[in-house]
Amino acid sequence: MPSKWASRGHSEVAPQQPITAQEPEGRMLKGQLPNTDEELAPRPGSPAPPTAPRLGPEKSPVLPLDTAAPVSSKEDDPQAKARPFTPKPPTRPRLERALSLDEKSWRKRRFRTSREDLAARNGASPSGGSLPDKAPETPAHGGSPPCLSTSLQEIPTARGALGGGGPSTWGSCLSGMISTSLDLLHRDGAAARSSPRLASVLPARPLPAMDHSVASESLRTAHKVDADHADYKLRLQARLFRAHSSLGPGRPPSPLACDDGSLHSARSTFSLLAPIRAQDVRSRSYLEGSLLASGALMGADELARYFPDRTVALFVATWNMQGQKELPPNLDELLLPAEADYAQDLYVVGVQEGCSDRREWETRLQETLGPHYVMLHSAAHGALYLSVLIRRDLIWFCSEVESATVTTRIVSQIKTKGALGVSFTFFGTSFLFITSHFTSGDGKVGERLTDYSKTIQGLALPRTVPDTSPYRSDAADVTTRFDGVFWFGDFNFRLSGGRAAVEAMLKREAGASVQALLQHDQLAREMSRGSVFKGFQEPDIHFLPSYKFDVGKDSYDTTSKQRVPSYTDRVLYRSRHRDDICPLKYSCCPGIRTSDHRPVYGLFRVKVRPGRDNIPLAAGKFDRELYLLGIKRRISKETQRQQALKSQHASAICTVS
Repeated sequence: MPSKWASRGHSEVAPQQPITAQEPEGRMLKGQLPNTDEELAPRPGSPAPPTAPRLGPEKSPVLPLDTAAPVSSKEDDPQAKARPFTPKPPTRPRLERALSLDEKSWRKRRFRTSREDLAARNGASPSGGSLPDKAPETPAHGGSPPCLSTSLQEIPTARGALGGGGPSTWGSCLSGMISTSLDLLHRDGAAARSSPRLASVLPARPLPAMDHSVASESLRTAHKVDADHADYKLRLQARLFRAHSSLGPGRPPSPLACDDGSLHSARSTFSLLAPIRAQDVRSRSYLEGSLLASGALMGADELARYFPDRTVALFVATWNMQGQKELPPNLDELLLPAEADYAQDLYVVGVQEGCSDRREWETRLQETLGPHYVMLHSAAHGALYLSVLIRRDLIWFCSEVESATVTTRIVSQIKTKGALGVSFTFFGTSFLFITSHFTSGDGKVGERLTDYSKTIQGLALPRTVPDTSPYRSDAADVTTRFDGVFWFGDFNFRLSGGRAAVEAMLKREAGASVQALLQHDQLAREMSRGSVFKGFQEPDIHFLPSYKFDVGKDSYDTTSKQRVPSYTDRVLYRSRHRDDICPLKYSCCPGIRTSDHRPVYGLFRVKVRPGRDNIPLAAGKFDRELYLLGIKRRISKETQRQQALKSQHASAICTVS
């Protein structure tokens, strides 16, 4: 019977071979290679084999295998015994698509999506065939994967490398090697008018054993996604694995980190977010965060993810702006000091005698810190401003923010002196921030002590947020109701001894002058007596007095009043648990000269404890309008700067400044 080779552009007729009794269960895959050398010889009465592609009497021709052909059965076809079986070579388009399995595309193949993976698991191919329908790429020769042949020179001549020559041995490597090898045989073998030898298409290592049904297994594993295949689990373990991205050392790697792109996977692509199990969501306890490590949003597991050492970086600053409308051109020296290599997690800034445009001041804070920070809360009491900015990643772990005010003036309508407090809970640690402006005057120490007493008794905090340790709280002192308290502002405590004595001390060396000045500090003396700021501490002072300067200059008061330079601006802290607050830096900003006061700031490391989810959460609320305004300011300034640089480079005039 004539073959279909003539219809595909070949002049020869393929040899006809009857189906032998060696196939298992009377079945044989179309185009399967014969098992013995005798089967390659022509049988009596059959047409002569083609002579053009022969290499010689010692070489055996390679019959291409059409993996897409269905399995023929003797029982299904009654004429199978009488009619010889003719193998068909694969069509040319399928051979062209086989080039996509070279090393380059094989290593750069994309991960399947969940939809494609489901289709593959159900037995259907996303591309509709045994090979992905992609345009052929240029093959890359260099370290090809197993079962892939990249050159004809690698094809050995010994048929003994088949390892037994049975149909199961051939079927084990069909899905990985046959497409590329057949394409190379078709192109190069036709050009040389010779048939290359067989055994290079086999790997050097011994092939694993397979089931007896070669045809079904080789077709099912064409995409290598069949979970029932023998070596599927081994291939799955060899896939890319990404360790868990959690910062916490105690958090184990997720068992779902190996992504197979299916619905059973935690994610369809690699992500830095930790997967959340559905079982954890169903059985989550929202009241026992500190008891169950992974039971709450505020619990120990979530805390370790963001803060492995359980300490948060805190920035606290105070500044008496003297009511000046003019703001500094740049606040980097205040909020981003040179001593800090990294920005802090939480920024709290208190202002006394603030500028008339409070919104402009807050916009400048947002603009300086940039889009990584959001305004968690801002409050005002007359000329007292208090702003709390936090990293936007951490707003989900804050409770509702509460604020309260106290007026220390005799007439309560006059709000130039007093205190403003803001409190909230972060994870399981409660914070209280107070900014105050006490009575001014060199000899009015008693009035300042009275201002302190009114503040600790009058601040009604917390309200709805539960106290983290109520048995340690005192109804007469607001500072005992929180784990961490920071009290900062213009306390107006002066240096005693007169202007002449202070100036003489300032003329000494920097370190000696500071230590000598602190011996005359009214606040340090009253704290040592226990009459003010009970339980509070202050970091070591290594800077010169922050009051009083001539506006725009570095000289102290040269007016007729000749006010004594003093440490009026201070930052104090108190911790409910010992050593929970560690000061790192305590300094002032001599470069900001728009007021007669210099801003004073402190950098702290505060220990944070896990909490429970029984607190009213802030739910990620922040000042969105201020956030957008600050971003627009930064974009506008950056655009202007780039335009200025472009015009400067384009100018041909050389200027000397």
